[in-house]
Amino acid sequence: MQLKKIKTERPRLADEVYQQILDAIRSGQIKDDDRLVQERLAADLQISRTPVREALLRLEQDGILDSSPRGGFVIHNMSDQEVGELYEARTAVEGQAARILASEKDPTKIARLRSIIEREENISSSTVEAYFEANRIIHRAFIEQCKNRYLLEMFDNIWNRGIGYYMFAAIEKLDLSKSLGDHMSLVDAIETGNPTTAMDAVDSHISNGLDLQLEAFAKRN
Repeated sequence: MQLKKIKTERPRLADEVYQQILDAIRSGQIKDDDRLVQERLAADLQISRTPVREALLRLEQDGILDSSPRGGFVIHNMSDQEVGELYEARTAVEGQAARILASEKDPTKIARLRSIIEREENISSSTVEAYFEANRIIHRAFIEQCKNRYLLEMFDNIWNRGIGYYMFAAIEKLDLSKSLGDHMSLVDAIETGNPTTAMDAVDSHISNGLDLQLEAFAKRN
């Protein structure tokens, strides 16, 4: 059997387009009512339409964009049920990470988590983007310390899929400071060395986050 040579340039370019669009959504440059058209994006990026289309279709597959009846794509507007399901998935992934870390009870990893939380919660900017990024970095740190590539992949997929800037921004109408805090208690639970205690702490923390998100959505609508 003879396989054809794989061309790496186009997929790499499509990945760059994907990340640029995702970052623009997170930063608020792309808003809920913006329509993303491949021809216009290709012209802005000064590249061919093919990698742009690949990136847009991947963003649609990941649940970040929807096809627009007017043509092009728009940011997917999540229902309360979808938000609830997403947070359930977070509980499964982050709860498992906490269980692993509690079983290990590694002082170095625990100290590292405390250091990251202290640094990120000492936030100097009051923007939605700053709070979102600090929160994402803290939660991702727990997964990173597990050294499990698949948990990390699932974590990134969940956060990219719905817990992005455009969704997190709804909390601004409440109190952004509520989105941070209480992370040290998760480390305390892990430090007990009891996997059940650690998982229960994560469950409670994410459940509180869901309540905050749904309250923010209700006020936005």
